[in-house]
Formats: sequence, structure tokens, C-alpha cells
Amino acid sequence: MFVLDNGSRFVIPRTEMTYPGHNMKLHQNAADAKKSPVDHVMADFEDACPYEFKGEKSRETMIEALNTLDFGKKVVTVRPNNIQSPFFVGDMEAIYLGAPDRFHGIVLPKTRGPEDIHYAARVIDDLERRGGWKTRTQIESLIEIPQALIRAYEIATASDRMAGLIFGIADFAATLGIRDIVTNQNQNFHYAKQSMVVAAKAAGLHAIDNVFLRLVRKGDTAEQKAEVEAALRDKNTGSQHLGMDGTWVIHPQQAEICNACYGPDAEQVTYAKRVTELYHQNGGGSMADPETGEMIDEATIKIALMDLAKAVQAGDVSAKYLAEQAKKSAEITGYDILEMMGRVA
Repeated sequence: MFVLDNGSRFVIPRTEMTYPGHNMKLHQNAADAKKSPVDHVMADFEDACPYEFKGEKSRETMIEALNTLDFGKKVVTVRPNNIQSPFFVGDMEAIYLGAPDRFHGIVLPKTRGPEDIHYAARVIDDLERRGGWKTRTQIESLIEIPQALIRAYEIATASDRMAGLIFGIADFAATLGIRDIVTNQNQNFHYAKQSMVVAAKAAGLHAIDNVFLRLVRKGDTAEQKAEVEAALRDKNTGSQHLGMDGTWVIHPQQAEICNACYGPDAEQVTYAKRVTELYHQNGGGSMADPETGEMIDEATIKIALMDLAKAVQAGDVSAKYLAEQAKKSAEITGYDILEMMGRVA
């Protein structure tokens, strides 16, 4: 979870849009609320940046974009080259000293274990001090090699700067010798994805799914467009069912469908409010829903509270209402699931 605006706002991203950081036009598109209706943007120094632009060329563009563009309410992050790269320290120095308080965190690629997070956090400590930062940045870590998956919980708890874990399917598949990363990916990578989700949630962090590589192209027929969109929706609905909070996207055309997949929608919000209020009005315990006949108990209410937390972020439910309902639940169970799972600032 990203904690923003001096602790007054939190964001659990539904959509994190990644794009090459050396291209000013793409920075401008990412900042535009209408062109890119996503929760989070990540400008990339790493895989999306051609070798000829690594170093000063991409850094100059990145610093200009961070200092001159208004990204609105989006979470703004930068992916430096990995810590083994000769570009890592220079990337970090450029953005932290060149754009103080203009972005919210970094996405650390090729993380191998908690020692990488420790090192990155020390670098950030030093650069924030040197740059005169007034805000505190956070870290999302990419889980994209087997060593990282095995140590995902250690990575998630390595620093209090940690905000989330992201599954990097392409590099992960390469290490396993898997060629197809589009077809049936939630089945083929089920263990890896849910293992990362469990590690993230155990640490109170958000979990973000990987990109979907198929895009609607110019000249596609209506049938082809519908096929791509259905596959995108199917992948992300499945990922949400595995516990992912959101997904990476590689183009604004993916944003609307992906935002919807990680909901909740209006009907789900109405349901969550209704069963929560009904449960507390009747003193808790186990009861039948008079509208559906389904059983409601404290576990049902925990699910509802998690949905309501997302609805607060979307502006569909007030933070005060959520706090009241969570307090009632905590009085019964002895703990606040929203605090335990990092769903409140």
C-alpha cells in the first residue's frame, strides 16, 4: 500500500502502467488523466529502455518529466536498472537528487533476496537526506526469479519502506524454460502467483499481477478486438481470484477493463454494506441472509470489509463509515483485519 499526502491518503493500485522512461511523449500520456486512467505509473530505466538511451540520456528526460508534469492523484514510481547493473547508482542519484518530492517510490527489478532491499533502502536513506526530501518514498519489489519467490516473505518484510510485490512473468518464465506466457498463464503459473500473494499479504503489502502482452492493433476486426479484450478480462479476473490487488498494464487501452476486474463494482459495494450492517444489527454470530439464503458469519464480514476498503479508495464509501464497521468487527474478533492486512493508512 502506498501512503501519500502526509498519511491522509492510501492507494492499493488496481492498475500500474509501465512505459519507457526515455520517451517524453509517453511521460506526457501517462500524466494525462483521460489518456491514462490508471492508479499508478512506472517510468522505466530497465528493460523498456534501449541500451543506447541508458545513462544520462534517459535520466535527463526522466528528471524533466518528473519536475514539469502534473500526474494528478496517480502514484508515480521509477524503475531503475537492477542493483547489479553499472547504471543503478547513477539512476538513483539522478532521480533522488534531481527531482526531490516529485515521485513516490521505486520498483526494484531482479530482486534476489532481502539483502537487495536492505541495500536499496540504505541508498534511499542517503539520497533522501542529501536531496532534502520532505516526503518518504516506498519500494515495490519485482518477484521475477525463482530465488526471489522462495524468499518472497523475507523480501516483503526487509524494510518498512516496502509497499508491494509484483510478479514478473517474463523473466520468471525464462528461468523455468517456459515459452508461452500468454495462454493459460493463471493455471501454468498458479503456484508462483499465489505464493507471491501469500507472502505479500502476510506482510501487509499489496500484490500486483504481471502484464498481459496482447494488445488490440490498428486494423483489427471487431471480432479480433473482442477476443483480445475477453482474454485480458479472463486473465485479470482469474488473478483477482488468486488474491492479486491489481495488475501491470503496458498500454492505456488495457486500463478500463483491468480497473473493473479489481473492483469492487457498485453491486458488490451495495452487497458489502448491506451484509455488514445486517450482521452487526443482529449482534453477530451465524445467520442466513434474508435476501439470498446464504449464510453470513464473521468471515463473510471480513471479506466485505476488504471490499469496502477498496471502495473508500475509489471514493464510493466514506473512510468514517469503514472505520465504524471495522471497529464493530474488531470488538467481536479482537483484531482489525484492515490494519492487519495493510488496508488503512
